[in-house]
Amino acid sequence: MKKTILILIVAALGLTSCVSTKKYEELNNKYQQSEQSLIDCKSNLMKCRTEDDASKNKIKFLNEQLQTKNISIEQLQSALDKCVNMNQQGNVNIGKLLDEINSANVYIRQLTEINRKKDSMNLALSNKIKRSLDDLSDDDVNVKVLKGVVFVSLSDKMLFKSGSYVIQDRAGEVLGKLTTILNDYKDYDILIEGHTDNVPITNSCIKDNWDLSALRATTIARYFQHNMGINPARITAGARSEYVPKADNNTAEGRSINRRTEVIIMPKLDEFIKLMENAPTTN
Repeated sequence: MKKTILILIVAALGLTSCVSTKKYEELNNKYQQSEQSLIDCKSNLMKCRTEDDASKNKIKFLNEQLQTKNISIEQLQSALDKCVNMNQQGNVNIGKLLDEINSANVYIRQLTEINRKKDSMNLALSNKIKRSLDDLSDDDVNVKVLKGVVFVSLSDKMLFKSGSYVIQDRAGEVLGKLTTILNDYKDYDILIEGHTDNVPITNSCIKDNWDLSALRATTIARYFQHNMGINPARITAGARSEYVPKADNNTAEGRSINRRTEVIIMPKLDEFIKLMENAPTTN
């Protein structure tokens, strides 16, 4: 339309011959400039629209990214909360475990102390018995500490006649010395075990080696009670017959060693039992 208007103006100017050629060229140049400005404006408008669309797409992308980040942050926060809760629970469990460990350590120290005292007393008891009976040969008396108890092994030839359960006179002195020491350890129990070799009994009054070992053990038990005044509540008598040999029963020397009576002196277990009842427990 602008071009049409310009043509009409030029025509009118031509008809009237009032406008010079110079004026025409000037107007034409202005038109050309206006036309170029219009083209530039359209181009800039298209560029702006393109940039606007790109910006909108970028904003949309950033919003989607932001939403994704927000979801990730929520997930991380949830995981963090769980970790905090687990850590708090772990602290509680660790504290409880430390308490249990401390209780167990106290319990172990108590057991260790009791065991140390017991071992010390057993060693002292064993040494006293050895000194008291040091005039006897090792074949007649053997004293040792084993598994927390004191074993005093007395040969049958010193205590009894062969195949008999009657105490010989010479045995009274030995049992008397032993009693003196036992009375100093009233908190100890006394187990008396009779042992034989594997030779069958020919005495018609004694059925077998079970009988002989039982009769010998109970004879010593009665002697301690009635002759030495030891509290019978401390005494236990048992028969082992030929079935716990210390040596080979196929030799005369071995059979002689196996024919014996053992006086086993044991500390009372009351303190241990009390500790076991109060042992710390874990849940």
